[in-house]
Amino acid sequence: MTSLAASRPVVSVLSVSNDTASVASQLVLPAVFTAPIRPDVVNFVHTNIAKNNRQAYGVSRKAGHQHSAESWGTGRAVSRIPRIQGGGTQRSGQGAFGNMCRGGRMFAPTRIWRKWHRKVNVNQRRFAVASALAASALPSLVIARGHRIETVPEIPLVIEDAVESTLKTSAAVKILSKIGAAADVEKVKSSKKLRTGRGKSRNRRFVSRRGPLIVYANANGVEKAFRNIPGIEIAHVERLNLLQLAPGGHLGRFIIWTKAAFEKLDALYGTYSKKSTAKAGYQLPRHIMHNANLGRLINSDEIQSVVRPGKYTGHRRFQKKNPLKNLGVMVKLNPYTLVARRAELRAEALRKEKKESKKAAGRAKNTTSNCAKRRVQSKALYAKNNAD
Repeated sequence: MTSLAASRPVVSVLSVSNDTASVASQLVLPAVFTAPIRPDVVNFVHTNIAKNNRQAYGVSRKAGHQHSAESWGTGRAVSRIPRIQGGGTQRSGQGAFGNMCRGGRMFAPTRIWRKWHRKVNVNQRRFAVASALAASALPSLVIARGHRIETVPEIPLVIEDAVESTLKTSAAVKILSKIGAAADVEKVKSSKKLRTGRGKSRNRRFVSRRGPLIVYANANGVEKAFRNIPGIEIAHVERLNLLQLAPGGHLGRFIIWTKAAFEKLDALYGTYSKKSTAKAGYQLPRHIMHNANLGRLINSDEIQSVVRPGKYTGHRRFQKKNPLKNLGVMVKLNPYTLVARRAELRAEALRKEKKESKKAAGRAKNTTSNCAKRRVQSKALYAKNNAD
């Protein structure tokens, strides 16, 4: 996937000092917005760094083993699981300790020394952040992630530095409505729902969608003005976090930049011609292919003029036939088959001829059925026997 942001080299800076937003100036698009968009790298890095804020948990080491139990051994027609000792209660004799027993320990009890955290290469983390920033400049990806940007004048959205001095939340709400981001905030408000599962009783009762991300360069009050608006997140441009740029590992976060923060991006991430001044020796990753249309490259006149013509040799395919059922195939395998088959047919014809001649000879004999004199004699004998 390649970024299309390079097709527009400048970005408008919006002024919100009036009743409606207006274009105050223009800035050159930072090179980081043309970085390769790699969903695989972003998803891998997000999956790993999201594990680094987990707290260790584990069951008690004594759980399931606080019983006086011992196996009865063999020879008593019962399993060898440890059993509760004593008597006078139905609990005595019941199995204990095993994970299949009531009141027993779990299978493979969880321990706090599990490997909770993951180390991710610095270059991979930077690659993921650059990809997430490049994806935030494509309206199609921002819309696909679920943000409501129908009334937003431009993506990426840059506003003047005066916003960084906003102190009141009411003023921050007016600014969002002027730049067309109010619809995304309303989406967050309407999405608030009860969390499913045990988290309801663990201080995270509600869940909601993510709204715009405000990126600033100078903390002159902007972080306090926007922090109480549902769904809004605030980040400093020098401390951009992939968990905020691509929540859930999904590219296309709706980002609102201040002018000062937007101008710092080239110094932070560098360009394709010069390295970053803030990250030692870092330079933006390059596209594996500048033109991702491989078919167009192969079929271009420049390439087709130097490649040899294709070698197309026809391969005649034959259907395999069963020699036991197909005489022609059997003759190819064994030419004597034809001689044997003819001899078999002649022998069969001879047998049939002998059988027919035998039948004809039998019909030629004088019997009651074909001799009138014998029929008369037979009837007379039958009548005589009935009379007697």
